Amino acid sequence: MQKINLFIFVQMDIQLYDEEFDDFKLFCLELVDDVDHHQPSVILNFLSHLALNFGITNVYQTCDTMEGFEERLSTLVYEDRNFKVYKIIYLVVDGVDSQIEIDGYLYSLEEVALLFEGKLKGKIVHFANTKMLDLEEETFQFFLDITGAKAVSGYVKESTALSTVLDQYFFALYQAEDNVVELVEALFEKHHALCQRMGFRLYY
Repeated sequence: MQKINLFIFVQMDIQLYDEEFDDFKLFCLELVDDVDHHQPSVILNFLSHLALNFGITNVYQTCDTMEGFEERLSTLVYEDRNFKVYKIIYLVVDGVDSQIEIDGYLYSLEEVALLFEGKLKGKIVHFANTKMLDLEEETFQFFLDITGAKAVSGYVKESTALSTVLDQYFFALYQAEDNVVELVEALFEKHHALCQRMGFRLYY
């Protein structure tokens, strides 16, 4: 039986926000236990919060298998007419270091890179802290070289709290600051204790 994908588009009233942010959109893919019986998660509330309070239009999808994961990302790259204006690919998945775990199977960051081959110019791929992201230089450099992404970011420390509390500030700052070095400096300057406690990392 074919799985039904949960697809939700969250959009703010753009009249509330500066026109310069109109082309700043976020795509979120969350790993869930079962897409057919998935209850709305805290991520949905967070995405609504981003839209209403920071003016970040976003699209939310779910997956529960490796095939679904690949399908969602392939559809994003090749069929989503808004793909060019997504500035952040936000992945809420399980795993550690350079591997994603889906339905008991491991999927390497290198394999994810091949799905996005040459397609992520100007974008940041950000992992929520449901997955630890402590990468060797060879791994993140391969990912950046293959995808063309501006950076890959996430967290290296485990925490009982979901990273949305810091993610919101990171995403909001990225709206105004395109340079990743200055972006991270601004994030640490404004939220240093939180960055340290959660182990925020950005690889570029």
